[in-house]
Amino acid sequence: MQIAPVEIRSTETAESHENVPVFPSQHRMPFVLVTVLFFLWGMSNNLTDILVQQFKKSFELSPIQAQLVQTAVFLGYFCMAIPAAVFMRRFGYKAGILAGMCLFGGGMLMFWPAAIIGQYGPFLLALFLVGCGSATLETAANPFIAQFGPPQTSERRLNFSQAFNPPGTITGVLIGTFCIFSGIELSKAKVLEMKASGGYTAYLHSEILRVVPTYVILGSVVLLWALWIAFTKFPVIESEHLAGGDQGSFKQLLRYRHLWLAVVAQFCYCGAQVSTWSAFIPYVKQYTASTERTAAIFLTGSLVALAIGRFISTALMQWFSPTKMMGTYALINIALLSVGILHPGMVGAWAILATSFFMSIIFPTIFALGVKGLGANTKIGGSVIVMAVVGAAIVPPLLGFIARQSGSYALGYSVVALAYVVVAWYGFLGSRTQGEPVTDF
Repeated sequence: MQIAPVEIRSTETAESHENVPVFPSQHRMPFVLVTVLFFLWGMSNNLTDILVQQFKKSFELSPIQAQLVQTAVFLGYFCMAIPAAVFMRRFGYKAGILAGMCLFGGGMLMFWPAAIIGQYGPFLLALFLVGCGSATLETAANPFIAQFGPPQTSERRLNFSQAFNPPGTITGVLIGTFCIFSGIELSKAKVLEMKASGGYTAYLHSEILRVVPTYVILGSVVLLWALWIAFTKFPVIESEHLAGGDQGSFKQLLRYRHLWLAVVAQFCYCGAQVSTWSAFIPYVKQYTASTERTAAIFLTGSLVALAIGRFISTALMQWFSPTKMMGTYALINIALLSVGILHPGMVGAWAILATSFFMSIIFPTIFALGVKGLGANTKIGGSVIVMAVVGAAIVPPLLGFIARQSGSYALGYSVVALAYVVVAWYGFLGSRTQGEPVTDF
C-alpha cells in the first residue's frame, strides 16, 4: 500500500501560533465531555496510591506484593491499548470512549463482590478491568483531543485537557485519605492483643470494606457520564482520512521512528510518575513521624504541584519550545530525586514532592509528538504509546524490590531517577527525529 508522504513539523521552530486557535470553534460539547474524562480517570489512577497502603495493611502484604496494585492497573493498559485501537478503527472514537467507560465503571463496581469475598486476588482482577477501561479511554481521548483542532496547537490543546487530570488526582487522594483510611494505626502490642482476643481478623476485614463505597459511587458516576456521551453527537476527525479513507496499519507504523522513540520515553516517564506517587506514603512513614493520613495529605500536595505546573507550563508553551521544556524538567527532577535519595526525611520528602511540578507537561507532550503526522495511523499509533504506560506496571515493583532488599525506600527512588535520564534525552535529542514517509513494502 502506498500513501502520500507525511511531513512532521519540528516543534523547535520559532514560528508563532498566536493567531491559530487552540480550541475547536464548533462541537464544544464533545470537547468538554471528553476533557472531563481526564478528571475522572485521574481520580481513579491516584486512588490506587491510597490502595497500595490500605491493602498493605489490610492483607498484611510485603512492599512488592502491595505494588501489585499498580501492576494490575497498568497491565490492563498493555493488554487493552491495541484491541481498543482496532475497535476504534472500525467504530470510531465515540464507540471507543463508551466501551472504555463501561469497562472502567464495571471494574469499579466489582470492588463490592471483591470486598465480600475478602481476598486480594479479586481486587487485583477488578483493578485490571479498571486499567483496561482506562487504557481504552486514553487510547481514544488523547488522539481525539490532539486532532480536535489545528495541528499547530495540538501540544497546547492536549496539555489543556490533560490539565484537568491533576485536579482529578487531587480529588482522588483526598477522597481516599478521608473515606478509605480509617485513621486507626495499631501498635505491635495492640495487634498482638487483638490477635489473642480473636478480634484482629474482623478489624482487617472492616479495613477492606472501607474501599467499597468510594469505588461503587465513582463507578456509578462513570456509567452515568457514559450515558450522556452516548446521546451526544461527535464530529468526524477529518485529518485521519486524508488518504481516501485509509485506516492505516501496524506495518506502516514501523516507518515512523519518532513514534517509537516516544514509546520508549513514555514507558520510562509513566514508570517514574507512578513509582514516585505509589511509594511516597511509605517513604514519608519510614523517614518521618507522620501518620498515614498526614502522609496522604502530603501526597495531595504533590498532586497540587502537578496541577499548578500543568497550567503554568501550558501557558509558557506560547514562548518556549515544549521539547526543551520537557528535557529541562526531567533534569530538574533528577536533581530533586537525588536530594530525596541522599537526604531521606522531611527535606527529601519535600524534594520528591517538588518533582510533581516538573512532571506536568511530560506525558501529554510525548503523546502529542508521537502521534503528530501519523494521519490514518493515528489511532493505532496512539494505542502503542498508551501501551507504553505499562512502564507503570513494571517500575513500581522494581522500586519495591530495592526497598525490600535494602530496607530503604529512598534507595528505591534511584530507579525513578534513571527513568528521567531517558526522558531528558528524548526532550533534548530524541524528539528532534523527523518522521519518515510511508512507502511501499
